[in-house]
Amino acid sequence: MATPIRQKRVAERLQHEIADLLQHELNDPRLELVSVTRVVVDRELAHANVFVSTLADEARKKEVMQVMRGAVGFIRRAVGRRVRLRTTPEIVFHWDPGLEKVEQVAQLLDQLKASGDLPGDDSAADASDEQ
Repeated sequence: MATPIRQKRVAERLQHEIADLLQHELNDPRLELVSVTRVVVDRELAHANVFVSTLADEARKKEVMQVMRGAVGFIRRAVGRRVRLRTTPEIVFHWDPGLEKVEQVAQLLDQLKASGDLPGDDSAADASDEQ
């Protein structure tokens, strides 16, 4: 079993290599602007859960995930050549909704700011003091 530090190092290296593969070797236009947001590796370094994301609608999400699952064999072989491990981890791709959540929060904050209901926002108080 790998130590937590080794797990983290292997996960970071896998994230870097998979992101590089997506950017430079997979010449599929459907994978443009796809980011590898994080990688989680189990203690045996046998399985890697790879989380990907892009700002997109539901149809694009399904398309991206379909392409990623179709390319998993190529990606695993390429990672195996680039990263020297006893065995190359099985790779499973997952959609990471993190970017969407950030976008939703930003929109909510913009709406609150526009309505003047943002707590701690002194601009609404300053406007009423001036009257």
